[in-house]
Amino acid sequence: MSSASKPAADTARQPGWRQELPRLALLLVLLFVARSSFANHYVVPSGSMQHSLEIGDRVVVDMRAYGLRLPITDTVLWPTGTPQRGDVAVFDSPLDGTRLIKRVAAVGGDHVRLRGGRLWINGRALAGLDGLEEHFQHGHSQLDLDAGGGPDIDGLVVPAGQVLMLGDHRGDSADGRYFGLVPAQSLYGRATAVYWRSGEGLTWDRL
Repeated sequence: MSSASKPAADTARQPGWRQELPRLALLLVLLFVARSSFANHYVVPSGSMQHSLEIGDRVVVDMRAYGLRLPITDTVLWPTGTPQRGDVAVFDSPLDGTRLIKRVAAVGGDHVRLRGGRLWINGRALAGLDGLEEHFQHGHSQLDLDAGGGPDIDGLVVPAGQVLMLGDHRGDSADGRYFGLVPAQSLYGRATAVYWRSGEGLTWDRL
């Protein structure tokens, strides 16, 4: 073989970009499915969850918490859990479809009272002595009442399969007091931790 023919032979052995397209497409599909079905992230757009979440916080969202879904649909392929009081969850507003992040304040069967921004569930006050920290079975929330408590709730019984979503900044949160209850199965996932915060950079604050 002459030296002039070697470059052509080497080029023929190298895969062209067209041959790589199927592999690249498969990789992108797998990444999309993983992000849609297993884990995602969310950037907090407002102060409605202060002081638990601040504007600009980036949070990790466990998309498996309440069920494995068919990508880009609301179809649950495999239920994996149910929302619990105190969960910080991501869902779409029943009013306009805006993606929101709020706290699960009450679940099906709960009797709810909200006065001055403070919760009573089934007759039990969730706030501690200082009135600014609410204690749930799996953690706690730090309330922000600098804008008051917002609208009160009295005598609400949450139907089975529904949840009441509230913001921790009770006087400045467009939440379930305005758009009503949310089907539990419509919650996309549970926020598990803040991984980046303005002014601090990378962090890991569990929710």
